Amino acid sequence: MKGDRVEIVVDAGDTTRTYEVVASRAGRRVETAVRRGVVEVSEVTRSGSVVRTARFMATRVLALVEQPVPREEATEREARTGRSLGEDPETA
Repeated sequence: MKGDRVEIVVDAGDTTRTYEVVASRAGRRVETAVRRGVVEVSEVTRSGSVVRTARFMATRVLALVEQPVPREEATEREARTGRSLGEDPETA
């Protein structure tokens, strides 16, 4: 979902570095995977195509923080559209 973010805090020797991967467009999401000692954070389209990937050695990663965009509740959606989700627009 657009706006989803993952922050990666990495040990860089005498200091730490923070990297961010953000779902930059509508319909994209951010996925994380840990494989063979490597942490991969990827921005993925609806069809599953990878747009960009950030890779880090798992031994150097201090924190992996996923920050999803707050989803709106059904009542908020109803207030915005003026009808409930189950209501047929033809009969309303």
